[in-house]
Amino acid sequence: MSAQHEVLAEPGAPTGGRPGPALLVIATAQLMLVLDGTIVNVALPSTQHSLGITPADLNWVLTAYALTFGGLLLAGGRAGDLFGSRRVFRLSLVVFTLASLLGGLATTGTALIAARALQGAAAAFAAPTALSLLATTFPAGPARARALGVYGAMGGLGSVVGLLLGGALTEYLDWRWVMFVNVPVALAVLLGTGALVEGDRDHGRVDLPGALTATLGLGSLVYAVNRAGTHGWTTTGTLGFFAAATVLLAAFLLIQRRSQAAMLPPGILRDRGRVGANLVMFLIGAGMFATFFFLTLYMQGVKGYGPMRTGLAYLPFALGIGLGAGGLGPRLLARLPERTVIVTGLALAIAGMVWFAALTPATGYFAVLLPAQFVAGIGLGLCLVTATIVGVQGVAPRDTGIASALVNTSQQIGGALGLAVLAAVAAAATENPALPVSLTDGYTTALLAGGALYLIALLAAAFTITSLEQRHP
Repeated sequence: MSAQHEVLAEPGAPTGGRPGPALLVIATAQLMLVLDGTIVNVALPSTQHSLGITPADLNWVLTAYALTFGGLLLAGGRAGDLFGSRRVFRLSLVVFTLASLLGGLATTGTALIAARALQGAAAAFAAPTALSLLATTFPAGPARARALGVYGAMGGLGSVVGLLLGGALTEYLDWRWVMFVNVPVALAVLLGTGALVEGDRDHGRVDLPGALTATLGLGSLVYAVNRAGTHGWTTTGTLGFFAAATVLLAAFLLIQRRSQAAMLPPGILRDRGRVGANLVMFLIGAGMFATFFFLTLYMQGVKGYGPMRTGLAYLPFALGIGLGAGGLGPRLLARLPERTVIVTGLALAIAGMVWFAALTPATGYFAVLLPAQFVAGIGLGLCLVTATIVGVQGVAPRDTGIASALVNTSQQIGGALGLAVLAAVAAAATENPALPVSLTDGYTTALLAGGALYLIALLAAAFTITSLEQRHP
């Protein structure tokens, strides 16, 4: 059994090395990878102005990272199992550093988007191998539990740090530093990998055809939706990319059925509750990515906030997610069924999205932005922690790593596709992009559509998620 699969399951994982320095290295890597999903949000308007990125293509700065991260995450975990987690971790850090440097030096929007895609691909290999390395360093029990707590905290803290750091770097230096800042951090982590212990290796191969067809198929689908918003749904180019997406995703499903090294073991999605949890994560990702995107454009483009003020303005969202995931979530789960907690969280998230719909160019921060972010954040925090638990509970020990990676994949892919769809919704609802009122109408329409996605998630949770005892009597 590989180290990745033993993180939560087996007491006999190999251990050794220097636990303190090793945890610092792994936690720093996790913080860097997570914050890179949000650090560019606050810098988007500055980036757009500097590189001349069209409004229709701006969302690709976020989407490219999420798409390759989510599309290659399962393959990244498998690569660590086969070739050695420390070796793959080191190589992925080198690629991540190079991609960050290229992104900071980009002179066109295309070059920046390509660098972000390469960053996401590197992160897809770094994230699961970091978790595997944690298992090889800390023995099962209290020591590993504490290490996992630090690791999880970095995941929650990363989004907040990304928004604040992105605002500060853009305001006081330049937007390019949201990319350059990764270079010294990644190099420091790379130098510290000597404290990590290599785990055992499995035999087999990586499902590269599956990873490529999934990523390219989803990329074609996102591009088709994005193109439809600007060129129309029935143009030759749009229909061509929809057709390509259909063929590639069908090929992925066929490969998964026939491959001896399939990314998704057949039994993973036989459990209805696990399917429901991943669907909820997919829809939450779709709404969350879009919320950050449109609120940033509203705060800077309509309200005239600077990058630093925008980062600080997101604090209620971050506090809400932290309270929901770290405080209320575990307490409610100790007393209530998982389905009840998820439905409650989604109801709060929907309320927050409806509240955002009251935004106008003249709306004060304390009237809508602060309370709506806090309410939505609490709801999403409840959902994130609960859906993750439902997604991994009840699986065979050898599949724990795959199940947890699938939950993250669902969220990332949902974010990529949801942002493309809601950007098209916003574009269609914006009659005159030169007018703040019209821009705000487009943003609030897209945010309401995000609330509709949460409503679909609520219904899915209500009909699919049951307690573990009911699913496996």
